[in-house]
Amino acid sequence: MPDGIIIIPTFNEKENIERIIRNVFSLQRKFHILVVDDSSPDGTADIVRALQKDFEDKLFLIERKGKSGLGTAYICGFEWVLERDYEFIFQMDADFSHNPNDLIRLYNACKRDGADVAIGSRYKTGVNVVNWPMSRVLLSWAASKYVRLITAMPVEDTTAGFVCYRKKVLQRIHLDKIKFVGYAFQIEMKFKAYLSKFEIVEVPVIFTDRTRGTSKMSGSIIWEAVFGVVKMKFNSLFNKMTI
Repeated sequence: MPDGIIIIPTFNEKENIERIIRNVFSLQRKFHILVVDDSSPDGTADIVRALQKDFEDKLFLIERKGKSGLGTAYICGFEWVLERDYEFIFQMDADFSHNPNDLIRLYNACKRDGADVAIGSRYKTGVNVVNWPMSRVLLSWAASKYVRLITAMPVEDTTAGFVCYRKKVLQRIHLDKIKFVGYAFQIEMKFKAYLSKFEIVEVPVIFTDRTRGTSKMSGSIIWEAVFGVVKMKFNSLFNKMTI
């Protein structure tokens, strides 16, 4: 059995889900996949169920009722994985903005080089983003700089969603105490890993915006991150944060 599993949250990803699953399973390094679907009306879960016949005991599916947010989808996946014998747990989008080939590089950063958290970083070596309008590039880059300034985390891409965690990191973090459900979820997970003194490394990757399907980004998600970071840092300073 592989020691790594990729959690892929989905909502209306019928254009991408089969391609991303088959791509991951074609890699030289073998992984399992857990799809967490929020009752996609476009039939994403049906596609995954059909593929389970081809990838028995490799491809797993959790179906949740309603759209409850990215953070809660990942937490649901983390809790499922922690009950099983995986050592390396990945976060990955379904839309090919995260290149499946980079999974092996994140895996090696933890397995071979000893990192506890490996981040697929868009900003470690400049700005490596393809097909985004300049306004969105600047917003994302500035958000990461803002978070780094407030939290003092030595991480360039604080909002990255392409991450590999060692199991012990997720065991240490109280997942039921995670406050944020949207964009800020990514920040909170990294901040709590940082406060727990886990070794965090950034692996440079090229982020390519989706070519199929619709982005789930919204203004409310961004504002959650902007204001949530200040509150999160304040709580950490006065020992009001549960890691």
